[in-house]
Amino acid sequence: MSFISYLINGLSLGSVYAIIALGYTMVYGIAKMLNFAHGDVIMIGAYVALLSMTQAGLSPLAAILIAVVVCTALGIVIERIAYKPLRNASSSLAVLITAIGVSYLLQNVALLLFGANAQSFQSVVKWGGLSLAGGSLKISGETVVTIIACIIIMIVLTFFVQKTKPGQAMRAVSEDKGAAQLMGINVNGTIALTFAIGSALAAVAGVLLCSSYPSLTPYTGAMPGIKAFVAAVFGGIGSIQGAFIGGLLLGIIEILGRAYISSQMADALVFAVLIIVLLVKPTGLLGKKIQEKV
Repeated sequence: MSFISYLINGLSLGSVYAIIALGYTMVYGIAKMLNFAHGDVIMIGAYVALLSMTQAGLSPLAAILIAVVVCTALGIVIERIAYKPLRNASSSLAVLITAIGVSYLLQNVALLLFGANAQSFQSVVKWGGLSLAGGSLKISGETVVTIIACIIIMIVLTFFVQKTKPGQAMRAVSEDKGAAQLMGINVNGTIALTFAIGSALAAVAGVLLCSSYPSLTPYTGAMPGIKAFVAAVFGGIGSIQGAFIGGLLLGIIEILGRAYISSQMADALVFAVLIIVLLVKPTGLLGKKIQEKV
């Protein structure tokens, strides 16, 4: 039963990675930018939810909604101020450096506002969970809710991108910004919408992550954000289904590695997976090879 328990915990952690990776993969797939500040938006969302529950006395659902609204607005502001001026930059290095700068800015603002001490996060899940196999296998409510939330988000996001007009506009901008603009698509608005959706998902991921691992600091989102980026690359960055599969697999690998190999080596194992994927299949599991015209 211990292996099944580890597997379920891996799916739960992987679901968080998958939700974060969906934000990464959408922004990269449409705007061709790597938003490394995404992990810190997770942290902001968790702090907003925590303060909403503890200071304002709001219900968990209301706290999640407020966190989503705040992070959505934050994502739009970050895109407008930090990334939009660099959209046509000659070097992608400028965008990367800016993303790192925004990440450190959010971390230091959080340090000033909330302090460096870890705060205990109040779980938004009030359900005790499941007890199976005569009580020998217990699944926490946070685990069940996280996995279900990830599946629902992936399905809704896939439907949105494939079947709605804004989603079709995103796909058009992803293929060719210039041609999309000539066809009357608002490229700036579409990219801003992409950042908004990614940041909203980051808020949900932050709340779910801190509900399962109830400790919150200004650096909480840094490592999960990096691992989610690994998951996006693993699954094929730019692919929604790839981000979903990559996140789940990475969570399982991390938990099983922590259980059967070494808890100290779990993070190293995650990044070893990235190296192997880049060597064997650089486009990821579901990524498409892009042919450049000369």
